[in-house]
Amino acid sequence: LSVEKLSYALSWMSDVDNVTGGQSRDLVLQPAWDYLHQNHHDLLRSPLFPVVLSVSTYFFLVGLYTVLDLLAPAWPCINRYRLHPDRPVTWPNIWTTLGVTIYNHLLYIFPAAVAQWLWRPPTPLPREAPTLWSFFLGILGCMVVFDFQYYLWHLLHHRVPWLYRTFHAVHHQYNQPFSLVTQYLSGWELFSVGFWATVDPILLQCHCLTTWGFMVFNVYVSTEDHCGYDFPWAVHNLVPFGLWGGTPKHDAHHQRPGTNFAPFFSHWDWLGGTHTVPHLLFFTL
Repeated sequence: LSVEKLSYALSWMSDVDNVTGGQSRDLVLQPAWDYLHQNHHDLLRSPLFPVVLSVSTYFFLVGLYTVLDLLAPAWPCINRYRLHPDRPVTWPNIWTTLGVTIYNHLLYIFPAAVAQWLWRPPTPLPREAPTLWSFFLGILGCMVVFDFQYYLWHLLHHRVPWLYRTFHAVHHQYNQPFSLVTQYLSGWELFSVGFWATVDPILLQCHCLTTWGFMVFNVYVSTEDHCGYDFPWAVHNLVPFGLWGGTPKHDAHHQRPGTNFAPFFSHWDWLGGTHTVPHLLFFTL
C-alpha cells in the first residue's frame, strides 16, 4: 500500500463514521479525550510531549524486562519463557547496553528535543477525538508504512558492507538479544527510526491521539522483539497465520543476520526470500 492510499483510506473511514457511526465517537474515546484536553492541555500541546512519551515508555518497558532478566536464573517460572534459558543476561551486558543507550539519548535525542521545543509550534489539539475505528486503523497504517521503510533500510545496511560496518554492526554485537539491545544502536540508525516514527503519522494525517498511540505501540513491539522472551501474550502469539514476526524471528535474525529483516510483519521477508522459521534455525545451530 502506498502512503497516499493509506491516507485516503483513513480519510474515507472517517467520513463513513461521520455518517453511520458518529455516536461511537462520543461513547468510546471522546470522554477520555475531553478529560485530557481539559486537564492536560498545555502538556499535550508541548512539542516535547511526544519525545517524553516515547522515552519514558521505553525505559519503563526496559526496566520491567531487566528485572525479569535478573530474576530469571533463580525463578524457573520466568526462565521457562526465555528463548535462551541457559544463557542469562549479566550485569556487564546491562551496563554496556545501558551506557550506549544513555549516551545516544544525551548526544542525539536530547538536542533534538530541545530543537523541537524551540522551533516547532505547539501541537494543535482538535476538540473531537478520533473514532475508535480510525484510531486503530491509523496505528495499523503507520505500522505498515514503518515496517516497509525499515525493511528496506535494514536490507540495504546488511547487503552493503560499508553501511553494515559503519552504522549497523554495533546492534549485532549481541546474538541473543535482550531488551536493552533495542536501542543499542548507532546514531544514524536511531535517527532513521525516530524520523519515520515522527513523519509517518503526519503523512497519513493521523489525529494526534492516534499518533501518540502509534508511538507507544511502536516502542512496545520494538522492545518486545528484542526482549528474548516468548510469552503467551506476545503479539506474534496473538496475530494468526505467522503474519507477525515477533521475538523468535528477530532473535533468529541476530543469529543469522541474512534473514528476517522486517521489524514487525512477515510479508516482506516472505516476498523477498529472506524469511526464516525460528525453530528450524535453533535446531540447526
